[in-house]
Amino acid sequence: MAQVGCAGLLVEDIFCGPVTALPPEGALHLLEDMPVRAGGCAANVAIDLAKQGISVEVAGCVGRDSAGALLFSTLEAHHIGSSAVVQAGDWPTSKTVILLIEGQDRRYFHVAGANRAFKVDHLSREWAAGLKVFYLGGLFALPGIDLSALGEFLCFCRASGVITVVDVVCPRQLHGVAELTDLLPHIDVFVPNEDEARAFTGVTDGFDQLRAFQNAGARTVIITRGHQGAVAAQDGSFWRCGSYQMNAVDPSGSGDAFASGLIRGLLSRWTLPQTLRYASALGASATRTAGTTDAVFTAAEAESFVAQHPLSVTQSPMAPQAVSI
Repeated sequence: MAQVGCAGLLVEDIFCGPVTALPPEGALHLLEDMPVRAGGCAANVAIDLAKQGISVEVAGCVGRDSAGALLFSTLEAHHIGSSAVVQAGDWPTSKTVILLIEGQDRRYFHVAGANRAFKVDHLSREWAAGLKVFYLGGLFALPGIDLSALGEFLCFCRASGVITVVDVVCPRQLHGVAELTDLLPHIDVFVPNEDEARAFTGVTDGFDQLRAFQNAGARTVIITRGHQGAVAAQDGSFWRCGSYQMNAVDPSGSGDAFASGLIRGLLSRWTLPQTLRYASALGASATRTAGTTDAVFTAAEAESFVAQHPLSVTQSPMAPQAVSI
């Protein structure tokens, strides 16, 4: 039985670049390569966990097509269980084209595809009860997920002694999600990035975002902030973590790699500072090449890197200010 179950977005990723600029209209730009990889939060986190020597199974939906076959073959190559991956015959496998432009943020072309078919009903409670950690990646980009049913499933996980970690993907037009307040009390670790946290809370300061989530019932919250590191709230205290600076080529897989490091910390019962340092190292390592998982550290590499590169993690009591979603 796997230690971790990773559910949610499954995507075929196609990476273009990095290039110095988009070509003009009608022009042809030659690339050295155009990598095609298994991706999506669930697959990325699962692959990164497998690199840490952790047994994993994936749950989600793909189509009956070559992109779906790529996802199955990639999971198999990493010894990741895929018996909970459903082939949704009416939908193609989700695909994303990622344009990498030097000095600019990425541009995406996305087909939602079979991710639209994924529902809480696809998650077997017998399967979940045998896990140590359940991870859901891509909440709010999975239109088939009923939030009430998800809340019940998370309650079941807690009653079964399974730690839950939830990450989100928010459309740009999202400004506040009232339903999140019904889920937060049932999530053990909530892991948005700073843009997603701002969309939910309407505030920009990381500590104000943490307050808002905790006021809404969250337990542990970790907000990733790119090169600014991360902030976290747990047990009545705030934490601020720095970031490791590497020669970044593509940040696409950084957040998922960070989540895999967090999960390893939970499994190992590490302190929050130890977990944040390890997760930060994995997140930074993911950026070193085009793609989401190819450059992610193994456990041995990450442990050696963290031991040789001290990273500041500071704690302060939570201020009593009230900030509400």
